[in-house]
Amino acid sequence: MKELGFDLSVVLGAAGIFSVAIGFASQTSASNLISGLFLMMERPFSIGDVIRVDSTTGEVISIDLLSVKIRTFDNLFVRIPNESMIKTQVTTLTKFPIRRADLQIGIAYKEDIETVKEILMAIATKNTLCLDEPSPLFILLGFGSSSVDIQFSVWAKRENFLTLKNTMYQEIKKTFDQQDIEIPFPHISLYSGEASKPISVVMDNDKAPRP
Repeated sequence: MKELGFDLSVVLGAAGIFSVAIGFASQTSASNLISGLFLMMERPFSIGDVIRVDSTTGEVISIDLLSVKIRTFDNLFVRIPNESMIKTQVTTLTKFPIRRADLQIGIAYKEDIETVKEILMAIATKNTLCLDEPSPLFILLGFGSSSVDIQFSVWAKRENFLTLKNTMYQEIKKTFDQQDIEIPFPHISLYSGEASKPISVVMDNDKAPRP
């Protein structure tokens, strides 16, 4: 071919680049293939389970040798390579039959904590979706900038998780309003001079401009 006038250096250069590309592609495919075998042996989730991978949450619709396919709750199709599944933390939301809903609640500093605890326990008792066992948890998280922060945790069957969480928040807001329990919004208090003495405010009806 060289005697006929063909420049073999161009052909050999193109072949080298093609071989490198094939090598990288094969390496990636082999890694995904091996990772897929590990996933199938370990079985951390199954088709139909709801999983969370990084910021993606959805239902598993396929587990293949090279990738896992997920349908998100807003009906998007997501393909995740098996190698990424092995290297990333994967949370299976439907692995166990019951789930715990952690409700974050803030109450004003003037409210009695024991009274609030009794109200929350009563709300959980009345909710038919809330399981008696495990029993609800009342956790005092600490003193925030504008509120006393509370975590109230209740358990539900997996299929009732979102419904329980929504109904509990609605009932808590309704009951707190009826019982005059304040849920404060973030605010800032200004003091001048003594720490316990607030700044006095005087209404001035004089519309004359001031310097």
